[in-house]
Amino acid sequence: MNSITLKINADKLIMSALREDISDEDVTTNAVMPGYKKGTVELICKQDGILAGIEVFKRVFTLLDEATEFDITVADGAEIKKGQKLGNITGDIRVLLSGERTALNFLQRMSGIATYTHSITELLKDTKIRLLDTRKTTPNMRIFEKYAVKAGGGGNHRYNLSDGVLLKDNHIGAAGGVTEAVRMAKEYAPFVRKIEVETEDLDMVREAVDAGADIIMLDNMTHDMMREAIKIIDGRAETECSGNVTKENIKALADLGVDYISSGALTHSAPILDLSLKNLHAV
Repeated sequence: MNSITLKINADKLIMSALREDISDEDVTTNAVMPGYKKGTVELICKQDGILAGIEVFKRVFTLLDEATEFDITVADGAEIKKGQKLGNITGDIRVLLSGERTALNFLQRMSGIATYTHSITELLKDTKIRLLDTRKTTPNMRIFEKYAVKAGGGGNHRYNLSDGVLLKDNHIGAAGGVTEAVRMAKEYAPFVRKIEVETEDLDMVREAVDAGADIIMLDNMTHDMMREAIKIIDGRAETECSGNVTKENIKALADLGVDYISSGALTHSAPILDLSLKNLHAV
């Protein structure tokens, strides 16, 4: 995540997180450190995983004090090991103390998502299937969580509702059927937008193909039903498998030959990666 992206899209969210943690003042820090003193602290990895969010981590401190300095030895996407020192943060001790929790919350959450995503991409590495996330993200954390999926080797589905056409069951119900929903989408959406249709049975698959859908999502189907659906589609549309996909069951889907597998679990079920700031001292 580069500096421009941070300033345009992420700064206001990071500041909101800081305000949540410091509504008035950091009473504890102000009690033990009433004035400026320069210090340094170490960023330590306490669990094997994939790093994601280091620029967001750093931005927390620089928003509090632009003079904060960093000597970080690893980059996003890198494999990190338990006990590994990832670098030092140096600056006003009051800033290091007050920003610690917010910075770690971002880094641990994003690294956890990257680690979980990486573990699933490893299960698909001998296939041509592309692993995608969904919009099942934490409110106000989407930009960070979707970035973390990419750092872990996955891909992003739609960023938001303005990003593409995905006709789900309720859209289809509102339109009166698959054929009518696709027709209306083609008339309304710019021609450069692909149209994806969520299907739940083979009749919907046939209708989506005939209607000219660009991508057909096979949602919560049995393995045998998905295999039959792919035969029906026969290359006339791209295919996506979705619905309760997790690390535990994704390997069984790899032999289907779909183009994409999407999983909300990448963002809504990934545990954090344990990281810590330790050994703070004056310099």
